[in-house]
Amino acid sequence: MLDRRELLRGMLALPMVDLVGGLEQGAKGMSNHKKLVKQRDFVIYNDERYYSAFPSVIRRPGGELLVAFRRAPERRLLGADDVSHADANSYLVLVRSSDGAETWSAEPQLIFAHPLGGSQDPCMVQLGDGTIVCTSYGWCRVPPGYAADDPYRARYRDFIFMGGYIMRSFDGGKSWEGPIIPPSVPGSVTRDHNGAPCPAFNRGALCEGRDGRLYWGVTSRESVEPQVTSIQLLISEDRGATWKHTCRIAGDPSGEIQMNETSLYETPGGDLVAFIRTFGNDDRGAVARSTDGGRSFEPWEDAGFRGHPHHVLRLPGGCALLVYGHRQEPFGIRARVLEPECRDFATAEEIVIRDDGGNSDIGYPWSALLPDGRVLVVYYFNIADGTRHIAGSILALSSA
Repeated sequence: MLDRRELLRGMLALPMVDLVGGLEQGAKGMSNHKKLVKQRDFVIYNDERYYSAFPSVIRRPGGELLVAFRRAPERRLLGADDVSHADANSYLVLVRSSDGAETWSAEPQLIFAHPLGGSQDPCMVQLGDGTIVCTSYGWCRVPPGYAADDPYRARYRDFIFMGGYIMRSFDGGKSWEGPIIPPSVPGSVTRDHNGAPCPAFNRGALCEGRDGRLYWGVTSRESVEPQVTSIQLLISEDRGATWKHTCRIAGDPSGEIQMNETSLYETPGGDLVAFIRTFGNDDRGAVARSTDGGRSFEPWEDAGFRGHPHHVLRLPGGCALLVYGHRQEPFGIRARVLEPECRDFATAEEIVIRDDGGNSDIGYPWSALLPDGRVLVVYYFNIADGTRHIAGSILALSSA
């Protein structure tokens, strides 16, 4: 079964579950007799003909929910031995719910099909003015010998990395503008499929700050031998149309720990916190913090727990819901409720949302508040190595 870390190295009801634990530590606006409980798990989209994965979710001002994901053919039905995270026919699609996640559109709407290759991981953020910005990246299928001796082009099987791009919607996801090609990261040595500097990319949540600027943590490969990767900060002042590099978020100069998929979150106090996936660190994540609006970041810290990648949602009252995939047995989805400034990530109680996954090819959760105050967590999942599908769990605030 394919392990996504191989690809990332190349690119350079149910029983009620207590989801709060130690909220006494800094929780504001959520009294100690309240707790988050899981109400149900359900399927958002499943079609045995397709491998569906890597979702993101937003809630529109009127309450409508949009879940975007990557859909590709289920190659095992076509004679392949296994599934793959790189596919020339993987596209960005979305489904909708207008009734609080009770029902979803049956046929996905196309966001974008890249003319040169397969797309991955549509990561949506909704801005204060209603604009939806969606980042993605792609892989171009090439003959086996193409650029085989070029170490600066990220290769995975018969694919070469194309880098990132951005789509935007100004009408609630009905139509999309793009692709917008972001600049390459200063100092990055990675080249794209054509041998040009690779456009910036990453999987993870962008963050619109209180200053109206859009913050994006992107991956940079700083050297090939040894391979050193880092997370860099790009900032946009025009809703994702143009970007400027500001600083390095985190990295390990020795190359022993590689960093990539990163979600950014602005705390109520104004700190910008990066939750980072790593390799070479026993699957533990990393956390880095900026207290000066993204001009610089403090030294990164070991997150202290296994799980990746991450997404953070502000809960009513100011606490933060951190969700992440758990890709060791038992395979599933986990969470932590953090105090508002997110400083207790290593000590907050770990909550098991699901532990019935078929193998490690699951996860990538993303969450959104429902109109009635409950939380929707979306992710991709499989049961017993079956069809990869988009699933969800509903969490509710309830009296103990």
